[in-house]
Amino acid sequence: MTENTEKDQVQGAEKHEFSAEVGRLLDLVVHALYSEREIFLRELVANAADASDKRRFEALTDAAKALPADAAIRIHPDKDARLLTISDNGAGMSREELASNLGTIARSGTRAFGEKLNSAKPEDRPSLIGQFGVGFYAAFMVADKVDVISRQPGSDQAWQWSSDGKGAYTIAPATREQPGTDIILHVKTDADEFLDAWRLRSIIRKWADHISWPITLREGEEDKSANEGTALWRKSKSDITPEQYTEFYRHVAHQFDEPYATLHWSAEGTTEFTALLFIPGARPFDFMEQSRESKVHLHVRRMFITDDAELLPAWLRFVKGVVDTEDLPLNVSREMLQSTPVLQRIRKAVTKRVMTEIRNRAKDTENAESFGTFWENFGPIIKEGIWEDSEHRQELAALSRFRSTASDDPTTLDAYLTRMKPGQESIYYLTGENAEALAASPQLEGFRARGIEVLLLSDQVDGFWPDRLSSYEDKTLKSINQAHGDLEKFEAPTPEGEAADLGKLIPALKEALGDDVKDVRGTVRLVGSAVVITSEGGPDLMMQRLMRRSGQGMPPAAPIMEINPHHPLIRDLAARVEKGESVADYARVLLDVARIQDGETLPDAAGFAQRLTAMLTSGITV
Repeated sequence: MTENTEKDQVQGAEKHEFSAEVGRLLDLVVHALYSEREIFLRELVANAADASDKRRFEALTDAAKALPADAAIRIHPDKDARLLTISDNGAGMSREELASNLGTIARSGTRAFGEKLNSAKPEDRPSLIGQFGVGFYAAFMVADKVDVISRQPGSDQAWQWSSDGKGAYTIAPATREQPGTDIILHVKTDADEFLDAWRLRSIIRKWADHISWPITLREGEEDKSANEGTALWRKSKSDITPEQYTEFYRHVAHQFDEPYATLHWSAEGTTEFTALLFIPGARPFDFMEQSRESKVHLHVRRMFITDDAELLPAWLRFVKGVVDTEDLPLNVSREMLQSTPVLQRIRKAVTKRVMTEIRNRAKDTENAESFGTFWENFGPIIKEGIWEDSEHRQELAALSRFRSTASDDPTTLDAYLTRMKPGQESIYYLTGENAEALAASPQLEGFRARGIEVLLLSDQVDGFWPDRLSSYEDKTLKSINQAHGDLEKFEAPTPEGEAADLGKLIPALKEALGDDVKDVRGTVRLVGSAVVITSEGGPDLMMQRLMRRSGQGMPPAAPIMEINPHHPLIRDLAARVEKGESVADYARVLLDVARIQDGETLPDAAGFAQRLTAMLTSGITV
C-alpha cells in the first residue's frame, strides 16, 4: 500500500508516503485534468452522495446503520478561518479504508461496494455516484491542505486523514459525534471565491442541482437549502405539469421563451438512459456567435458530469436538456467520455429521436406556421448537417425549407420536383447574401422567362452544402451561375429588338479586360439586363467570397462576363467597334456593373466613378 510508514510522536499520527500512482495522479489532477477549478465541489458532493446512498442501502439489512431523519450533505464556508467543510451522514470509513481509498488508487470504496450490488434486487440498489478516491484529489486544486474526518456506523472511533498533497499523508484518531464524513479544505489564498456562499450556491446549482440528497449551505448562522433535490427527468411524464417542464427548460437553457418541443423518454435495452430535451421556441440573440458544440448536459445517476460530451451533432446544437444514464462510471475518465462505446450509442439514439421529432413536425401541415418559425430560427444551423453529415444528408435535405422564385412561401425540394419543367434534369439555385437582392438578380431573368423555378439561398451555409448534396431524387443540384447552355433546351419568348453582331465586340471586350475575366460571351440568360458575371468549372462566385472571408486564402478567380446581344447598350457598343472606336472604358464599366449586381466589392471604386461620370457627361447611359 505505501512505501514508507513512520510514527509522528508529537501529533500521535501515523505518517505515510503516497503510493507512486497517487503522486502522479495528484500532479495530473491539479495541473492538467480539469479545466475548471470549481469541479472540485462536484467531486466532493458526488462522493458525499455516494456514501449516503451506500449507508441507505446497507441499512436495508442492518437497522443499526439507519440514516438519521435529517440526513443531508452540508456545506459550511468559514471565511475567517479560510476553511470549507463538506459533511455527510454516509457510510464513513475506517482507518484502513482511509489509507486504502485515499492513499492509493488500486482500490476504491465505491468500486468494492459495487460488487455487492450484483445480488441485490433492482429496487434496492442505490444510485451510486462516482468512485471515492479518484475525484477526491480535485480538492487540492483549491486547498493547500485537506483533512478528512470519518466515522462508520456502529463504531465509536473516528479517524482523521490529513495531507498537503505533496507526497505524504497522516492518519490519527479523531472524534465525530455522528457517523459520516467531514472533508475540510484549507483554502488557498488564490481561491477566495470558494469561501463565498453565493459562489458556492451557483456551483451547486450548476453541477449538483438534481442530486436526490438535500444539500444545505451555511449562510450566516443558518443552513439553507441549496439544491432542488429532484431529478425532473426521472419522474413519469404524467406527474409533470407543462409549467414544470417550462421552468426546467428555462433553467437548463437560460432562456425565457416557451419551448417549441419537449422530448422526454427512457431508453431500455443494450444501453439505458433517460432524456429530457427541449427545442427552443426562440433563437438566442447571440446564437450565431456561440460555439458549434452541443451543450446537452450529461448526467450519470443524476449527477451532472459535463456539457461537453457532444451528445448531439453540431447541427443540432440548439437543442437543450439532460441525458442521464446508469451505464457510465463517474470516475477520472469523465473528461474523456467522447470515445466510449456507451456514449456513442447514446449519441446515435438521441440524435435519431430528435430527428424524428423534427421530421414529424415538418410533415404536420396543420401547424405549418409554427414549423416555419422554427425553421427561420434554426434552419441555417440544420443545413450545416447537409454539408457535414453523410448519414443524415438526404433526410435533412428533405425537411429543409427554401425561398423560391415560384412561391412567396418557403418550399421543399419535394415540392420543387412537382413543378419541374418537362425535360428538366437539374434543381436550380442561386446563392447570395441577401434574399431580396437575390430575387432581383439579373441571373434569374432567363429562367423566369422560361418558367423555370430557382431556389434562392441566402444563408452563409448555402454556399457550401449544395456541392455535398450533389443530387436529390436523382436530380442534380446546379447553381444557375454555372448553368450556361441549360436554358437553350427550353423554349423562350421572342426577345425584343434585333440581336447585335458580337463578332468584333467580344474580342474588343476581352482585350480591354485582359486577365480580369476568364471569358466574354453572349448569353440567353438575360432579358432586361445588359451584362452578368458567372463562373464555370469550380466554386461559384458566392462560394469564392465566403472562402476568402473565412480565411481560406482562395485567390479571386476571374469570372466569365456574359452580355445580352438584344440589349440596346450592347447593340450600341457593337456599332462603335464596327466604326473602329475604343470601348475599353465601357468594358470596365460593364464589368463593374456586373460585379455590383452580384454583390461584389469593386476593386477600383474611384476608377469606376470617374469612368461613369465621363460617360454620363458624353451622353451615354449605362
